[in-house]
Amino acid sequence: MTDAPFTYDQLTEGQSVDIAHRLTGDDIDAFAEASGDHNPLHLDGEYARSLGFSDRIAHGMLLASWVSAALAQRLPGPGTVYLRQSLEFRQAAVPGDELTVRLTVAEKKRRGRVVLDCRVTHEDGRDLLRGTAEVIAPGAA
Repeated sequence: MTDAPFTYDQLTEGQSVDIAHRLTGDDIDAFAEASGDHNPLHLDGEYARSLGFSDRIAHGMLLASWVSAALAQRLPGPGTVYLRQSLEFRQAAVPGDELTVRLTVAEKKRRGRVVLDCRVTHEDGRDLLRGTAEVIAPGAA
């Protein structure tokens, strides 16, 4: 889903968007293929269980890519220029988990720059990923 972009002037601090995703094994496999990261922790459930996980786990950067997509498609939206990202990976996600990406406008800076809080949460409320992104909003002069 793509929304019309929010220009810098249309953004307000506290404005947010939530996007739900059900994580699948196919998501993990496709990300492994695209990234070249074939760590067995992501691809082999038996191996992951031997390390104490309930199943194979998603790449942290797969979840981060959903943050990137949300910035580009929803808030601020198409035309957004990504400047920087900080991320903290807190807990793992496994196939079947229902996850929510939440972006919240934290600060409007000069020259069209916007700082957004970024989170990926599990359906039980746990933060799996959190951080901040700085972007240039569409239509910034």
